[in-house]
Amino acid sequence: MDTEASAEVVAVGGSHSRSRRGRRHHAGKREVGVAGQASWISSVVNLLNTIVGAGALAMPNALARMGITLGVLIIVWSGVTAGFGLYLQSLCAQYLDRGSASFFALSQITYPNAAVIFDAAIAIKCFGVGVSYLIIIGDLMPGVVEGFIGADAAGMDFLLDRHFWVTAFMLVVIPLSFLRRLDSLKYTSIIALTSIGYLMVLVVAHFIKGDTMAERGPINYFKWQSAVSALSAFPVMVFAYTCHQNMFSILNEISNNSHFRTTSVIFASIGSAASTYILIAITGYLSFGNAIGGNIVGMYLPSLTATIARAAIVVLVVFSYPLQVHPCRASIDAVFKWRPNSKPSSNAANCSPNRHPLLPRPTRPQDSMGDTMFAIITTAILIFSYIVAMTVSSLEAVLAYVGSTGSTSISFILPGLFYYKISSPESAIHQRLMKEDDEAEDNLSDDDGGDDEGLLGGSGLLSASGLLKRNTRQWRKALLRKLSLGLAIYGVIVMIVCLITNTFFLASH
Repeated sequence: MDTEASAEVVAVGGSHSRSRRGRRHHAGKREVGVAGQASWISSVVNLLNTIVGAGALAMPNALARMGITLGVLIIVWSGVTAGFGLYLQSLCAQYLDRGSASFFALSQITYPNAAVIFDAAIAIKCFGVGVSYLIIIGDLMPGVVEGFIGADAAGMDFLLDRHFWVTAFMLVVIPLSFLRRLDSLKYTSIIALTSIGYLMVLVVAHFIKGDTMAERGPINYFKWQSAVSALSAFPVMVFAYTCHQNMFSILNEISNNSHFRTTSVIFASIGSAASTYILIAITGYLSFGNAIGGNIVGMYLPSLTATIARAAIVVLVVFSYPLQVHPCRASIDAVFKWRPNSKPSSNAANCSPNRHPLLPRPTRPQDSMGDTMFAIITTAILIFSYIVAMTVSSLEAVLAYVGSTGSTSISFILPGLFYYKISSPESAIHQRLMKEDDEAEDNLSDDDGGDDEGLLGGSGLLSASGLLKRNTRQWRKALLRKLSLGLAIYGVIVMIVCLITNTFFLASH
């Protein structure tokens, strides 16, 4: 009899515990739209491919200018600040319906009159980067051909023409650019990351082999070359982590958008990128010392492995181009949809009592762009980028200023300002979400108090514990809000520094 009673108590307790766990799990969900289908690995791969690009090849040279100690610290610091910007984006997405997160949607409920400026800056930045990828293809492929078949191959002169290769690889990127979902690019991203892996192995292998020591210059472990030289390397490290233009698409498409899951995507992507940069930077710099050039692959003697490395760079930028078309297209569409003097309250009137106020309500949560507009914008991006890449051989000046303004805005200023504005205690959205959190905590505290009241004879201690948790949560949100403002201010400082540095660098050349 005692055994049966004990079993009944265990069964009831287990059921009650599962019920509480269910309520706790449900309390963390704020999903109204359609859930995504992308896996965790797919999200990490696409975000990592957006981060790691041809800029990794300039890391050894940047390290030479700063010295190893300061250079590694700046690489890590740049990763931390970029990761914090991504983290703020994931928090901002919680204020929107599932699948509707975008810079445009956040602009509409924070700074509606500036939304068109934000999206125009993002579109220009992504378009410029995409064009630079095509230019890199045109510059590298003739050298790749010479490495494989030689420059004197009869009847093959067209293979040494940059215009031919820009045109040829456009045929590769066109179908990839018309894919609607970022998750569809996961396999090309894997191929691109494999190319980075090969480049990393190449640099490390030459360092271990030591076949560059005869040409190595002096090594600076703690001292920089000069303040101006170190400052000119700073933008290289900061912009190496720019991937924020695709973060909202990843948040919209990931199947499990829990706080832990999205944070782990950010941590894995930024951590992998930082590790790659540090490894290439240190081993590449130790291989050549202060004699290092701007492109680590170009430092190695002509060989089959070096030629394959150049081809790997081409593969990398080819499959990175569609990752720039995706946010560029979304931003251009948002610019077309923008109307002056938009008021957040106009959306509030259409919200049902069970929905958060002031939130945009797209009829197609995963993709609100119509098929016709999608085709027109994508075609326009492809045509104009092709024309620019064919007629201009260097976009150094334009990209320097576009990167200084666009990248800092996307990575630091906008995430910081958006979260600072939307998490304001006076914000109706924030008050609604805080109320839901408090109600969820109260329900859990009531359940816990009920259990312990029967066991301990009172729930006063647990009520105090619940109050402590609530105060701790409010303190953390207040601190996070201050840090978000700090990130925005940091972004402005970085923008000013980079603009001054670029102006001085271009003037000296």
